[in-house]
Amino acid sequence: MHTDNKEEMFPVVDEQGNITGAATREECHNGSKLLHPVVHLHVFNSRGELYLQKRPEWKDIQPGKWDTAVGGHIDLGENVETALKREAHEELGIADFTPESLTSYVFESDREKELVFAHKTIFDGPVTPSDELDGGRFWPLEEIKAGMGKGIFTPNFEKEFQRLGF
Repeated sequence: MHTDNKEEMFPVVDEQGNITGAATREECHNGSKLLHPVVHLHVFNSRGELYLQKRPEWKDIQPGKWDTAVGGHIDLGENVETALKREAHEELGIADFTPESLTSYVFESDREKELVFAHKTIFDGPVTPSDELDGGRFWPLEEIKAGMGKGIFTPNFEKEFQRLGF
């Protein structure tokens, strides 16, 4: 069975993204509220549908919920663009895409605090979810809007979807 690597090291940052230290995944996700950077990639197809990944049951945060197509932590020594390309390839098998930067903001839950760098792209090639995920599919935006607030999606995805006005 898969599990998250609790000893994986993340950079700790200030709200401008400047590195101020480092901490393990476990330290960042245990309620410490250590601010750590993540990337999100919203993958649209040319029909305007949005790809969402299904989080597997073994994840330590929001298991079994539908979430942003690509979401991952920025590793120590990695920049935003490198992390975005790495995560898109790891999670969905996507390598040839052009990301458009949308926004950055701080997301806080009861367990963690993240500096999110959100991007989008239009992609019509093959999407091959890795075994890190429990699959995924393209959703019409109306179907996503109809499912909001019903426990289908992660709270982070719902807030970001509304923030970005998709």
